[in-house]
Amino acid sequence: MTHRGRHRRRRRGKAVRAFLAGTALALTAAATMISASQATVGSNPGALKSLSSATESDAFGLREHTVPERALDRLASAMGRPAGVGAVLDSADHKLRAAADCTAGEREALPVEPVATRAYCWDTADTRAWRAGAVTTSGDADDDGLWGANRVILSAWTNTGGATADRGLAKVAFVDANDLERPTYSWVLLAVPVDDGRDYRGLVSQVSGMVWYQDKLLVTTADGLYVYDMSRIQRATVDSAQVGRVQGGWAAHGARWVLPAVASYAPVGDAAAAHPDYISLDRSTAPDSLAASEWVSVDGDRHVRLWRYDFSSSPDRSGLLATDTAGQARAAEAYETKADGVGAVLSYRSTWYLGRAADAQGGHGTLWRQDANGAKAPRCGSDESQHCWSTEAESLSYWEETGEVWSQSGRVLFALPLASIDRSLA
Repeated sequence: MTHRGRHRRRRRGKAVRAFLAGTALALTAAATMISASQATVGSNPGALKSLSSATESDAFGLREHTVPERALDRLASAMGRPAGVGAVLDSADHKLRAAADCTAGEREALPVEPVATRAYCWDTADTRAWRAGAVTTSGDADDDGLWGANRVILSAWTNTGGATADRGLAKVAFVDANDLERPTYSWVLLAVPVDDGRDYRGLVSQVSGMVWYQDKLLVTTADGLYVYDMSRIQRATVDSAQVGRVQGGWAAHGARWVLPAVASYAPVGDAAAAHPDYISLDRSTAPDSLAASEWVSVDGDRHVRLWRYDFSSSPDRSGLLATDTAGQARAAEAYETKADGVGAVLSYRSTWYLGRAADAQGGHGTLWRQDANGAKAPRCGSDESQHCWSTEAESLSYWEETGEVWSQSGRVLFALPLASIDRSLA
């Protein structure tokens, strides 16, 4: 499917009300799982510090590298006509389990406060030896929340076990979210063209961040930010554990579909250059922007930096970052936060939401809302603990049309209204 362009923002009607209808899930049992060791209030990180000097701003530069069009066309010619997102959804043959069918252990990964209003668990056998990562949706892709006629959720996974050759492979579950009572999904392997488009290799890296914007899927990994074109999804023709050209056709490590990268961005400069580890889309800026944060360990020697890049407004650069004449993307604004161990990041209306994973296995994390005036976090009832967020969520994706924030913790995919997060802040 080709990019359909930006739609006019539509007024919420019956479709949206139906999408949001239903009673909130009875998921509050997780509140009893907070350990006594988490009962103390964490240190408040205070207000964001603006980074505006030339030296500070230079640290956020990214250089764009594109895969030659001839290489992409050669691969498409050899593999067959590219498919669209709709074809992937039509092939969905895996089911997510409803919250009621999740185990008690799986539900412990959910936030304590505010409570998730939607939750689903992944098939254990289907995701064994894979680690859940970032989440994005068709709410990011287009401002009416649809891609074509479909509502879609994308969930990234990285291989952590099995044969050595398989470790680090990245794939994405394309979830058909048209009926959230019965969501189904199909796997798409992320790949990188090689040999000038005569073959491809699997993307081998943990996917920590992911944003679907217009017709592009942006994915952050340990070695850079990769860009995928949703109109270039290819069908795998051989069911094999191998990846790439094989005897009799093309394989995608057992997945039915493969998505080859069309571009990438790499940090410019020395070791002080910022690396976008976690990303999300912000539609409240003009133009729309990509919010980013970096991973700094709790015992690191510097604070975490937050920044944003503008998306290009050029018609021939849909879904790509705005770049200067040297092919570099520059930060539109940048900040420093004293919130340590930050993972998930979300920016909306000059406010930043920062997810921090649990300090200990089985515990809960913290979700900070921070801006230029200060910081707040939800509290877990009367014990005053701020460890109320999910255990290990590394991604926040705001579906503006529905008002929901989607995330993932372990084998649990969940959503809750952004308004409920704001109401829970102390």
